[in-house]
Amino acid sequence: MTWRSPVTPAASPIDLVAAEKAAADLLRALGQPIGSDGMTETPRRMAHAYAEMLTSDSFDFTTFANAEGYDELVVVEDIPVRSVCEHHMLPFTGVAHLGYLPADRILGLSKLARLVEFYAHRPQTQERLTQQIAEHLERHLTPRGVGVVIEAEHTCMSLRGVRAAGTRTVTSALLGTLRTDPSSRAEFLSLTRGAGRGGRR
Repeated sequence: MTWRSPVTPAASPIDLVAAEKAAADLLRALGQPIGSDGMTETPRRMAHAYAEMLTSDSFDFTTFANAEGYDELVVVEDIPVRSVCEHHMLPFTGVAHLGYLPADRILGLSKLARLVEFYAHRPQTQERLTQQIAEHLERHLTPRGVGVVIEAEHTCMSLRGVRAAGTRTVTSALLGTLRTDPSSRAEFLSLTRGAGRGGRR
């Protein structure tokens, strides 16, 4: 039997007209020539770009009965992550590796990527994003264990401040058996270690 659980963002209407005006005010306050030919449309483009980055699409979290009794790890690697740091409103990008130990139900694999996208499209910290994805899987799939690893580069570090280009931040959230059982934990981490950098599995 197929179960579908709708995942929808909290209602928060976007006012693109006000956003465009605010973007123009910000650029003007920063001394930028928004009246020049090259920047005339920049406030509108900024408003639409941020609206796109900060808006999540609804989707159905679709699960199926685990009719075959599959009980080994299911892992999807290198799911693209594109989010915005809530501290500086600058992007961070990378990859997520998600895994779970099935119990009574299994998940449509594309929903793992949808889940990452859903929680990434809002002002975030990488730590919170990692935990939110893991907790959603635990709450709505009820597997025996959940693992999430995210590797990302933050432009708030690479483009400003310390300007540490090329650095990657790695966060993880392990729940259930993947947290409490050393062998299961080690198996998941060995499968995901280095995946986002083309390293050996």
